[in-house]
Amino acid sequence: MNVMERHKFVVGLLVQQNRATVAELAEATGASEMTIRRDLEVLESRGALRRVRGGAVSSLPGGVEPPYAIRAMSGVEAKERLARTVVALLTDGETVALDTGTTAVAVAKAMADRRFTVAPLSLHAAFALSAQPGIQLVMPGGQVRPEELSFHGHAPLQTFKDLCFDTFVLACCGVDPVQGATAYDLDDVQVKRAAVAAAQRVVLVATADKIGRAALGRICSLEEVALLVTDAPADSPAVDALRERGVEVVHPAAD
Repeated sequence: MNVMERHKFVVGLLVQQNRATVAELAEATGASEMTIRRDLEVLESRGALRRVRGGAVSSLPGGVEPPYAIRAMSGVEAKERLARTVVALLTDGETVALDTGTTAVAVAKAMADRRFTVAPLSLHAAFALSAQPGIQLVMPGGQVRPEELSFHGHAPLQTFKDLCFDTFVLACCGVDPVQGATAYDLDDVQVKRAAVAAAQRVVLVATADKIGRAALGRICSLEEVALLVTDAPADSPAVDALRERGVEVVHPAAD
């Protein structure tokens, strides 16, 4: 395993069993115990775990959003497939508001070789878009949330009051048949709500683990969502429940 693969393995294992020893991780990854200790030190600095004598324990309670750096390592290929599906639903020349989060960054990268006017809700997405010649950036501005690099405060709220967008690509923390689209950070929720109101349609994109989950802050109802792009199984009860609420569900094509 390379370093990124080890980090993903360690975090995933701790999510499953909460605790692991250095010796156990070394045997499972084929790395030395010294290397594992360095990995644990790095992951602890990112808020992904807490080191204890002889190993580590998870520091990610179920109701708390994992740190951005950890989410960026998870489900990369699935997010790329979802992103390609989302971008295929857009027409060149559209004005697009693009949400925060790692899935939204994947969407930004998938916009290469396309022509859009895009207002990204985070600097992560803005950086990914800035090198693409067909993209005209509109920066909403405002205060920047550490690590997540999302915009919040008066400036982005005013931006979405003043501008109109064809599509808002919403990448939320949870999609629930009753609660709708939700997110953890309440400052982010306010900006997302403003973007929903400013767009003619909302395209919601969510990895399978977000389906059936509800976070603290409610962004919008399912009635405000034009369609949902997800890799959750088409025949799962959670997806069936969303369809019963009138949500059009789109799945990425198989590679």
